[in-house]
Amino acid sequence: MTHKAQALLESELKDIEARMVVLKQSDPFLDPDHVTDNAAVDTDVREQEAHQRIEAEVEELQERVATIHKALERVATGTYGTCKRCNKTIPPKRLELIPESLYCVSCEEDLKR
Repeated sequence: MTHKAQALLESELKDIEARMVVLKQSDPFLDPDHVTDNAAVDTDVREQEAHQRIEAEVEELQERVATIHKALERVATGTYGTCKRCNKTIPPKRLELIPESLYCVSCEEDLKR
């Protein structure tokens, strides 16, 4: 299970990193002419909104990258797939859906209450 989990986590990590590159490249603020162009106010507003959306999505993806790195550390230490709260095994189906899971379903639900 751990080799499969590690491969899944690493694949997901590559996908996320590729997505972040695409997002950053699509940021209208990267255009060097952005600062000096005399775009209409509505264009500036759209560019600002697009920039903020991209920044928020990149930040979310960076947080996901951090959780995947932590999951890879758990794979390396042999604690991957064990609930951090109750120490029971996290069901394989849950790990397939959310490979970076820290908790079993029961503990996750308890924590959300």
